[in-house]
Amino acid sequence: MKTYLRALIASVLLPAAAWAEVEIAVTYLQMQVPRPPVLSNLDPIPDDLGVAGGELALADNLTTAKFLGHKYNLSVTSVPEGGDWLTAARQALADSPFLILDAPAQAQLDVADLPEAANAILFNASASDLDVRDQNCRANLLHTLPSNMMRTDALVQFLVKRRWDELVMITGVHPGDQAFAQSLKRSLEKFRLELSAEKTWEFDADLRRNAAQEVPLFTQEFGDYDVLLIADELDDFSRYIEFNTWQARPVAGSDGLQPVTWSRVVEQWGAVQMQNRFTEQTGRSMMPKDYAAWAAYRTLGEAVTRTQSSDPTVLLDYILSDDFELAGFKGRAMNFRSWNGQLRQPIPLVTDRAVVAMAPLEGFLHQRTELDTLGLDEGESQCQAFRE
Repeated sequence: MKTYLRALIASVLLPAAAWAEVEIAVTYLQMQVPRPPVLSNLDPIPDDLGVAGGELALADNLTTAKFLGHKYNLSVTSVPEGGDWLTAARQALADSPFLILDAPAQAQLDVADLPEAANAILFNASASDLDVRDQNCRANLLHTLPSNMMRTDALVQFLVKRRWDELVMITGVHPGDQAFAQSLKRSLEKFRLELSAEKTWEFDADLRRNAAQEVPLFTQEFGDYDVLLIADELDDFSRYIEFNTWQARPVAGSDGLQPVTWSRVVEQWGAVQMQNRFTEQTGRSMMPKDYAAWAAYRTLGEAVTRTQSSDPTVLLDYILSDDFELAGFKGRAMNFRSWNGQLRQPIPLVTDRAVVAMAPLEGFLHQRTELDTLGLDEGESQCQAFRE
């Protein structure tokens, strides 16, 4: 609501002559990537995942636009498996310099490196890889999805706060699982914790029938510990681990207590109102990729409102400035790290039914902002593109 109020005030204070005729066209460019088979199909992936978040942001932007005479629209381009991704990207860039990308990290870098994208603003709404925010960053690629490290730092802060330092981990074999596990290890090292044991889940047993037999045996050799960490970003086996372990201990990571971009259980700071609007639009709850796409288009909307411009150079300068703020319904204003284009944001630590904590947690301090205790800090960053 604060965003709407600010826009309304701006519409009153700005003289009519100052209103610029601004039109913003955005393309949601999606690569269809086949999902490997998993044990359970209880949580199907929505057909409009990500796109729906962009559509909600479009509606939000139009609410402000009617006061200022601005225009917004959103088109969707979906490239099938084996399709010509770069041709689709070139066509999208010919139509607009503003793209929300829903694709693996390398595919996004390929778009960012196109000559046609040199003066574009691209938003990464799907790839959590640290690499594209670090040594492989691009100055025209901003990130509204948190990195894996932002999420794992949030979880490890909670472990430190609770003094749970005897930790074991189970990791899946999918590349996404491995990446999340590596991020967990990096976060543990950052906050001076370590694993006492680690195992890889390589079984193809049908845990829907055999979890009560397989999991206790698999976890027996861990001995005693405080928390079992799970790296199963594919959501294949982790749902069968909790309450089936040899020791009765908490589970965290990809299941149990989860660090997420967004969850339906976030209720404070006006979040319920946004959730309700999203549910009315889609008939389902908002998911992390939806939130990242929403944040991307709302970032543009906020920048256009403040600058009265549709020039990508003007908008990017403002987005990366200290003046930019995005109301993200997470309890504090969010902005972008000027050294790698990552959107600073709190990370909810949730179960299926409640928010347990919101990171950064109290006591984790930073000279700039506590939000920079989550993820790659400026002194650690090898990203040079934003400093040139």
